[in-house]
Amino acid sequence: MSSPRPDPAPRRVSVYLPGFGHANPVPAASRIGPFLASGALTGRDPATGEMPESLQAQCANVFTHVRALMEAVDGTTDDILKMTFGLAGYRDRDALNREWTAMFPDPAHRPARQVVAARLDGGALVHCDLLAILGGTGG
Repeated sequence: MSSPRPDPAPRRVSVYLPGFGHANPVPAASRIGPFLASGALTGRDPATGEMPESLQAQCANVFTHVRALMEAVDGTTDDILKMTFGLAGYRDRDALNREWTAMFPDPAHRPARQVVAARLDGGALVHCDLLAILGGTGG
């Protein structure tokens, strides 16, 4: 049993994004102090909520959601430490790599990345989650 905390304010803060939501009652991300962890960011169009058919369009939307998330927490993509991508077509990485190198053009300053094979539903071809440390100066 843990002892009561002296500060009654909640440490964890849920982050919700306009134009992005989950069917289940979960936020887009959660933050404790400088640490930000996202849930699954999908390729749904932020304007229409529709899932595009192409992997290229879904990847572009995922990276749009990543930018929106980082902006919502007063961060930047430079604060991202690691990104994990689930791909329905595990070896089909061209569209992902195009968006990746556009967001992170400098190979010396990219976050860690992992790509895993995924069984996705609802027409999704890609999911992403990320871990970021906000307000850091890097190293």
